Amino acid sequence: MKFTKIRASDFNLEKTLNSGQVFHWEKVGDGFVGTIGEFPVYMEQHRGFLRTKMEGGAPATRPAQGAASPGSQEFAPPVRELVTHYFALDHPLAEICDSFPKDPVMNAARDFCHGLRIIRQPKWECLATFICSSMKQVAHIRQISLALRKRFGEQRRIGNHLVHTFASPRRLAQASEKELRDCKLGYRAKNLRATARLVSSGEADLEAWSALSDAELRKQLCALPGVGPKIANCVMLFAYERQRAFPIDVWIERVLRQHYFSPRKKMTAQRLREFSETYFGEHGGYAQQYLFHHARMRWRRHWSTPQSS
Repeated sequence: MKFTKIRASDFNLEKTLNSGQVFHWEKVGDGFVGTIGEFPVYMEQHRGFLRTKMEGGAPATRPAQGAASPGSQEFAPPVRELVTHYFALDHPLAEICDSFPKDPVMNAARDFCHGLRIIRQPKWECLATFICSSMKQVAHIRQISLALRKRFGEQRRIGNHLVHTFASPRRLAQASEKELRDCKLGYRAKNLRATARLVSSGEADLEAWSALSDAELRKQLCALPGVGPKIANCVMLFAYERQRAFPIDVWIERVLRQHYFSPRKKMTAQRLREFSETYFGEHGGYAQQYLFHHARMRWRRHWSTPQSS
């Protein structure tokens, strides 16, 4: 299995994968191993290029006439196209970053997160993962995601490494609440199972929702069990590419209150949402991800550094 070399200028693989968008990629040697949809992938970055291997990945050519059964190399998507789409290497990142407000906090986050891109995630995988994320830290979400994959997903091999796809909505709809709780979901198990049933039955048509306006899409997502405004905005941003969506979690709320408003001024959640939508503009989702990752990494460095008495 040979490497495919993909040009990836203005891109930072490690920052993108570790920025709290996805939770299943694992560091292996000089690169990362995981899945993009159904396909196991290994990739590493060397300056402005990605070196990628994908089990079952076809070269960037058309399938042969009368190719073999589905799942063969001929039927798999070309590696270059799959990776380029997943990591949004077509996004005009310099233009997006230039659209950010020019305040000190945003400037620092933009400089720190240089090369971080918003991943285009599979819709069900993204929705289910963020339902599991409610009131959880990134490390805990990662544990839940990996547990769900190992128990309910399908095993794949890439080189010497085993990875697992994310479980289908039908598979999770058939699981018992106890089985889901065994994956450390707690109260989230009931919501995940209920939403999986709606999606697997077709009552919640995630693909068809792509045609909805932002307001209508948010409304449909918030009607699902376990989905509130924050999770809806995460799914809109990461799965539906709605770049104005601005998820507000505890990290972002802290950043907004500390740096954008007087400490004496009372700010409701609604007021924070209204401010974010207008102040950060059409690429607010990118701005939010940069602020979020920068804040988390600053906090981590602060508490990992010995404090003087």
